[in-house]
Amino acid sequence: MSTSDRFYVTTPIYYVNDVPHIGHAYTTVAADVLARYWRLRGREVFFLTGLDEQGQKVQQAAAKAGIDPQTHCDKLAPQFENLWRKLNICNDAFIRTTDAQHKQVVQRYLQELFDKQLIYKADYSGWYCTFDERFWTEKDVADGLCPDCKRPVEKLSEHNYFFQMGQYQDRLIDHIKRHDQFIRPESRRNEVLGFLQSQKLSDLSISRPKSRLSWGIELPFDTAYVTYVWFDALVNYVSALEYLPREKSVGHGWWPANVHLVGKDILTTHAVYWSTMLMALNLPLPETIFAHGWWTVDGEKMSKSRGNVVDPNKMADEFGVDAFRYFLLREVPFGQDGDFSLTGMITRINSDLANGLGNLLSRTLTLIERTQGGVIPPPGICGPAEQELEQAAISLLREGLPHHLEQLEFNRALEAIWHVVQLANQYVDKTAPWTLAKDERDAGRLKTVLYTMGEILRCLSIAIYAVMPKSAQTICAQLGVADEFAQTLPIGRMRWGGLTPGTAIRKGSSLFPRIDSKIQGAKLVTESSVPSQPTVSSLPTAPPAPPAAPQITIDEFMKVQLKMAKILSAERVPKSEKLIKLQVSLGAEQRQIVAGIGKKYEPDTLVGKTIVIVANLKPAKLMGIESQGMVLAAGDADVRGLLTIQEEVDPGTKVK
Repeated sequence: MSTSDRFYVTTPIYYVNDVPHIGHAYTTVAADVLARYWRLRGREVFFLTGLDEQGQKVQQAAAKAGIDPQTHCDKLAPQFENLWRKLNICNDAFIRTTDAQHKQVVQRYLQELFDKQLIYKADYSGWYCTFDERFWTEKDVADGLCPDCKRPVEKLSEHNYFFQMGQYQDRLIDHIKRHDQFIRPESRRNEVLGFLQSQKLSDLSISRPKSRLSWGIELPFDTAYVTYVWFDALVNYVSALEYLPREKSVGHGWWPANVHLVGKDILTTHAVYWSTMLMALNLPLPETIFAHGWWTVDGEKMSKSRGNVVDPNKMADEFGVDAFRYFLLREVPFGQDGDFSLTGMITRINSDLANGLGNLLSRTLTLIERTQGGVIPPPGICGPAEQELEQAAISLLREGLPHHLEQLEFNRALEAIWHVVQLANQYVDKTAPWTLAKDERDAGRLKTVLYTMGEILRCLSIAIYAVMPKSAQTICAQLGVADEFAQTLPIGRMRWGGLTPGTAIRKGSSLFPRIDSKIQGAKLVTESSVPSQPTVSSLPTAPPAPPAAPQITIDEFMKVQLKMAKILSAERVPKSEKLIKLQVSLGAEQRQIVAGIGKKYEPDTLVGKTIVIVANLKPAKLMGIESQGMVLAAGDADVRGLLTIQEEVDPGTKVK
């Protein structure tokens, strides 16, 4: 097997003392998506993650707990392993830097560099940051604080061993310039180049005296020292290939890694330290080091002191694993900083997942169950509408999805998928299978429409598999088709028509239930089926009696025609903060409505919602745009939520 048939992806090895948070989950889910995607495409994949367990902070934490460092690490390691299982992470190996085999590889490389005279001993005096386990020069330190973590540093003078990193500066600059995919995104590449071209690269202190730090890997050429934690940690990417793969020969031909995924805070250690170490060892450099951004929470930096650290375990439990995975990769472009909010997550789940893909699956299976006895019907003659949807699905699977995922454009890949989800829901509204079912003369056309709906769902299950594997498998199971993901699906095998007529469907529970309650005590405005009512405790004391509302007769009320409508598209009205122009389906017809809901909703969150409208309101023009009805919403001066109902109802159904 050639190296092009293999794909090796790594996360950083996470610090064992950390509590797993959204940043850890973000990197690991992204790596998992790449691993699943390439496996499905037919490449042999090795996906590595693990823990960094050496160093001064581990030693200090263990001493504080009154236990030895190894016991301390053993107690903490399961919190990461359990989280990866919960998040459905498909890593092939989990490395711990306390593994005996890893230590042997690190010592072998240290000895090799020492024998090449690339490691030397010298006196050193500098500012030391215990938190980062790193020395800083005089010019780096301001006001006695570490330039990275802003914690106090201390002045240390000691003998240490140094790796001659500086001699590789020009070679590294040349490599970065010649390989535009080596450091990504481009802004990070420019950042590293700027650093290397603006100053002389110093040699790297790669030892710590045992008198100060005993918890580390002993230098093979001087047992009075242990190695610097970054020299130990970075070697994991190569050492793992020697002893962790299931196949004994798998390590041969796997290096260099295709992708190292890292946070932007550790880009320098990977792009500079790791690269020069590999050059000194005569090993090729990885194809890509991709540094993604950080997450803030409601606009604030995430920290224990603020009490706003997002727990991935709780997010998965509250919202579902696949919904959480989807949100992480859909919300922001990979490589940029992102902001986490419960409101944003709930909006994504309700608009994209529940109203979009979940609704498409539910209405498809319901119609097949009610009109076809629960069996996939054979399609008849396909018209332009079916051909358009087929072309969109195949283009997504063969072109759009591969392009975006291979460029690590996760959010754009999901945008492309949800464009097809929207097209599919619009197809259902335009073809109106519930109307076709009322006339026996349309039976053939109905079968074609229902088959097309089922087949587009099968294609979408393939498209979402890497990001939402459980949901993809659930779609296949409910369609009654064999597991599409038990075997590889190269691009050439991604064809339309894989759904077999005569297959019995197995409709199950809702794929993505809507979220309509307050989560974990957070004060959230969520949509409700009825206007919210104040609690007794919130009512003002002795309020003045409000004026009596004018009353109408039942005959007057019956003149108002309320109907269910499905939102097909939404866009803001230019020069208006409140108005949004909606195209809605009433089943047999389509209308344009201008609604004053723009302060509450973004247009893209409205598409797919089923709402209640006044259908017989005389058309009127708002800012020059005709509105053919009125949207019902809860609220007084401000809109608090659109009026809808709990059960799925066909567009055009009367409300009474």
